[in-house]
Amino acid sequence: MNDTDERISLKDGVLAGALRRPINRAANVKGSIHDDETATKLGLRGGTVAGSVHMDLFGPLLMEAFGESWWEKGTLSLYFQNATTDREPVRAFMVLPPAGARDAQVDVWVEREDGLRVAEGTASVGSPAEPTALMRKPLDRFDPGELRILKDLAPGDPIAATEGMVTQETVDKHLLTTTDPMDIYRSSKWGKPVVPITSYVGLFFTQGAAPVRRKLHDVVGLFGAIEIRNINGPLLVDEPYHLSGEIVALGQSPKTEYYWYETWADDASGKRIAEHRMLSRFMKASSPLYQ
Repeated sequence: MNDTDERISLKDGVLAGALRRPINRAANVKGSIHDDETATKLGLRGGTVAGSVHMDLFGPLLMEAFGESWWEKGTLSLYFQNATTDREPVRAFMVLPPAGARDAQVDVWVEREDGLRVAEGTASVGSPAEPTALMRKPLDRFDPGELRILKDLAPGDPIAATEGMVTQETVDKHLLTTTDPMDIYRSSKWGKPVVPITSYVGLFFTQGAAPVRRKLHDVVGLFGAIEIRNINGPLLVDEPYHLSGEIVALGQSPKTEYYWYETWADDASGKRIAEHRMLSRFMKASSPLYQ
């Protein structure tokens, strides 16, 4: 076993990470879902921990189950079911794949200490036959109806290309608060440190999807689901990438409007390094369009 042994237990074919208390890193972002005042006005218990933060819980489990090959060609696909608040104890779980499997996909989930399911999905390595948790979701089953917040978007709309990078300074700050710092985030066989899992999402969401978010105003958003896919990975620190993407689907629920989108990162030679799928939700109660 690797240097993450002490964080992991195995029982009845399921790997379990250590009980962790993720920090709400965006608690001071006023007007966001992470801000206590804003979140409670919208009916939540308090400012929420971003779903992407919980993805770092899986780092040790992915290394234990799949080794470094996960960073080269592996996925983590999660649908978020219940929000947590600052330092609320949670634990990640993963079904143990068959020994030596090169093309395998298993179920994963996150639970609060009291057993409440926070997120669930799949993790894989190689090229398993079955689709990931998010890729198997039929996104065109329902007519999106009349949208107000997202009225200027449509499936197939391209996301304007941009250049992006996760800097060493960003990673150093991340490692001060992440639940699961790992050696691979400081140095790796690929010549540079590997971008932490949460920072994968940061690159694709904060930088890659910025052109879409600039079209939205005066609305509170939250993550509904996230999938990251290493194609010829991993993403490396201080390495520039060409980011682009497209809107996949639009819809609404009684409380939110939402869109699914894909973004991807290519290196300087044009080789696809990693991809990302996200469900972004926007609270109707936070928008003047619904007042």
